[in-house]
Amino acid sequence: MKQVVPSTEYIYNVTDDGRSFVICLKNKTYSCEKFQYEEIPCEHAWVVLKRKSLVADGYCSNLYKSKTVLKIYEIPIYPLPDVAEWVIPEYIMYDEVQPPKFKRPPGRPKNKPRSKTKRELLGLKGKHTCSTCGVAGHNRRSCRNRPQEV
Repeated sequence: MKQVVPSTEYIYNVTDDGRSFVICLKNKTYSCEKFQYEEIPCEHAWVVLKRKSLVADGYCSNLYKSKTVLKIYEIPIYPLPDVAEWVIPEYIMYDEVQPPKFKRPPGRPKNKPRSKTKRELLGLKGKHTCSTCGVAGHNRRSCRNRPQEV
């Protein structure tokens, strides 16, 4: 459930599932930044608009309004005739389309080799020690100082 807490007349704080979002109705900015991209109120802004009994038309972009949509389709779109009847300009008709300059090789691309660390460049290696006796120069499998099992 979304909780709405007013900060000022235009700024509201909406809490949703433990996350907090700031809604500024005056500037039409929301902290989730959905309006900045889509130019339509996000779900948090809708809660605030509903609580204040405001019409959402003033907070939507003109692109989403029915007048704009009708205006877009006001211009008639004519169907194209048969391909044989198309009038193609000569400079387009004889324009030669070239293939790409290079072909991508098949298979997965090879990764660049990783850059070596300073330690690797200087040739410093760590000394391995036996996990049983703690002496350097051998490992647990070849340890001669292993305690005898009874």
